[in-house]
Parts: sequence; C-alpha cells; structure tokens
Amino acid sequence: MKRFPWSFLLALLAGLGLGLAYAWMISPLRLTDSEPSVLRVDFKDQFRSVIAASYAATGNLPRAEARLSLLGDPDPIEALNAQAQRTISSGDFEGADQLAALAADLEHGTNQPPQVFITSTFEDAKPLNVEVTVTPFPSPEGIPLQLTGMPEIFETQIVETQPVPNTPTPRPTRTPPPTQGAPFRLIAQDTVCDPNLPERLLQVIVFNSSRRQLPGIRIVITWDSGGEEFFTGLKPELGNGYADFVMFPDTSHAVQIALGSDIATDLVPPACRAPNGETYLGGYKLTFQQP
Repeated sequence: MKRFPWSFLLALLAGLGLGLAYAWMISPLRLTDSEPSVLRVDFKDQFRSVIAASYAATGNLPRAEARLSLLGDPDPIEALNAQAQRTISSGDFEGADQLAALAADLEHGTNQPPQVFITSTFEDAKPLNVEVTVTPFPSPEGIPLQLTGMPEIFETQIVETQPVPNTPTPRPTRTPPPTQGAPFRLIAQDTVCDPNLPERLLQVIVFNSSRRQLPGIRIVITWDSGGEEFFTGLKPELGNGYADFVMFPDTSHAVQIALGSDIATDLVPPACRAPNGETYLGGYKLTFQQP
C-alpha cells in the first residue's frame, strides 16, 4: 500500500503561499499611466467632478470636452446629469451645479469666450509705418524721454493730459449655468384629482427651451407661516426635471423657480370626489419652461 505524498502536498502549499506573499506584499503589481476609461465607477465620478470644477474656474469648454472623452462614456452629457443627481442627494449642491452647468453647455454649446471691452481717450487712430519720437509727459530740462523704433504706431489725438490709471484687466468669468438665474415661464397649471396619488401632492416639471427636462433646479415654495426648498431630479424614474411636495391642508402656497421667473400663487389643495363618493384633497401639476 502506497503512502499519501504528504511531503509533496506540503511543499506545493508552501510554494503557493510564498508566491502569493511575494506577489501581494513584497512586489505587488503597480499600474502607472493607465487610461481613465479603465477606472472604477467611483474614481470616474471623482474625475468628472474635477473636470467640472476646472471648467467652472476657467470656462474652457473644448478642454473640458477633451478631458471627458478620456473616460470613454457612451453619452458624456447623460453621465454628467446622472452624477449631478447623485451629488444632489449627497448634499453637495455646489458640485451638482458645476456638473449640471457643464452638461448644459456641452449639450447646447452656449459657452463663449469672455469679451473684454477697453475704452480709450484716443480718437481717429490710423496705422502709420513711420519712425517718430513721442514725448508723453514733460521731462526735466536736458534729459528728454524718447521712445523710438516702434514697428507700428498710431497717429492719435490726446483728449486728456492726465495719465491713464493702471486699471487691472478684468478676469474672465464662466458663463452662468442656465439652470439657475435664467427666467422660467409658468406654461401650465393643472388641478389633479387622482385617488391613486398621495393627497395634497404638488408636482413640478421643469424644461429648458428645447423641451428637455432639467435636473438640479432649486424650487422655492412658501406659505403663510414658512417656506421650504426642494430640487428636481431626485426621482429620475419620473423624469430628470420632476419634483414634488406635499402641501398643507387649507393653506395657500406660492411656488417660484428662480429670481425673475413666473410665480404660481394661491395654491390651496382642492377638494376632490372619488368614484365611491368619498371626498379627498387633490393637488396641482405645474410646468415651467425657459423661453
């Protein structure tokens, strides 16, 4: 009867253990210069957040679009909108606004380079390719101040003799996100009597000018004794631009999207009657759209 080769089995297990220890602890595999498209989902979210923050500071849309292409998303705009919704649910409203603004500018291409207007006291400027001597201010006797050899100058007429103050050049600012600040019009206000919905339910749907639902829109609702804020996009199964609020009974409410937008007022939960004759309080459905 042959004996079981315990020594061979022990040697095999020892070799396997030493190999794993070497590969995991002594000399693990190190990845360098890997593509962003192979990152984990949470790392991709961090990558998009950094791109959106950089775009908010610089306003460089082509650079942001080129960086997003490194992630290999099938639809970068949809990926940004989905992450903006997740960011809102986590309470980071500033990061959500940056992501939503970048998605909106990528979709509509509304980003434009900043325009800087410079006013001058010079009139009737004509280019002359000549060499002249310019004395801008009186100088002490015997020490003339001369500027010569300029390749291209302008014949000017000086209106004021006071020196122009050295005003710093305005820094470019990013295009404001269209989701906040742009006025919205109230295009529909419907009374809803549906026994399958919760009582006193106020439904709000927000569209942009292209009839695309906008996530991350701040909605302000007020009543006689207080007020509250809620946001679109927290229930994506009902639409990116959908939001709802349960109103108080026998109370008048007012709803506004942004400063300068239309205001829906006198929203008191209406009395409705079910098919079985019972009464209940219905709600409203408000539809806002950017012009």
